[in-house]
Amino acid sequence: MPPPSPLNTEDADARHPDLDRYDTPELIAAFVDDQQGAMAAVRAAIPALARAVDAAVPRIAAGGRLIYIGAGTSGRLGVLDSVELNPTFSWPRERARALMAGGDSAMYAAVEGAEDDGPQGSADLRRLGPTENDVVLLLAASGATPYVLGALQAARASGALTLGIANNPGSPLAAFAEIGVTLDTGAEVISGSTRLKAGTAQKIALNTFSSALMVRLHKVYGNLMVDLRATNAKLLRRAQRLTMQATGCSADDAERTLLACDYRIKVAIVALKRGIDTRRADRLLQIHGGSVYGALEGFEASVRTDGA
Repeated sequence: MPPPSPLNTEDADARHPDLDRYDTPELIAAFVDDQQGAMAAVRAAIPALARAVDAAVPRIAAGGRLIYIGAGTSGRLGVLDSVELNPTFSWPRERARALMAGGDSAMYAAVEGAEDDGPQGSADLRRLGPTENDVVLLLAASGATPYVLGALQAARASGALTLGIANNPGSPLAAFAEIGVTLDTGAEVISGSTRLKAGTAQKIALNTFSSALMVRLHKVYGNLMVDLRATNAKLLRRAQRLTMQATGCSADDAERTLLACDYRIKVAIVALKRGIDTRRADRLLQIHGGSVYGALEGFEASVRTDGA
């Protein structure tokens, strides 16, 4: 019999020893109220998350990939963040990869013992051929999952930037990653069930990191999501609405311009705000690294130069 775990996330919550005897409203309130601890834990980690974003930007801008690694709930959260980047920010699928202990099937059903296989974590990551421009996000509530630590070892050896996200202070994952992010969520309402506020904190941290990274990579204009992939009727309408919001143009002008540039919102914005065709707007965006502000200012500079 192993000794009792010293992990905070495995402790029994002393506030709810009679949880199974609560009436239903009280039971629901216990779960909902405890989630506030997730937000507090992420807020305390803001400095570490900011360092992670600043360290990741130059590597990703140089062509690197985001690689998420985890087991169980943590692994599934990594998969979720990776797949949502493409429709939200037109991020190439091949540049957001996710590995789960136990393989793809573990997304839907637990694979017993997979998280304990450190060598497999290392081998799975090496199979992706990580480079120094890649950013590897390693997730484990305990901060000591062998599969994740094995992947961490391989990631460090490759020169990739390693970000270790854990829910227990003093974890080896946060200590040995280049940047450690500790989300100290403490005991769960149901002891050891880290799919609760520990998982919520990881979800918030991942959303925050990847969204902030995309803002720094010019995927947002103001606070408008202008680099989405319009792949269905809802998103086509959203593209039109965002173009109108950004430029003040009519619905007809937005639709006409979007059709001319295959519904690339940033191209439509530059074309409409500067009164130029979409091909020229596209070239300006390419010159300025996809920045709408840069393209708009670049056009003004060229006009001043031509008129001088």
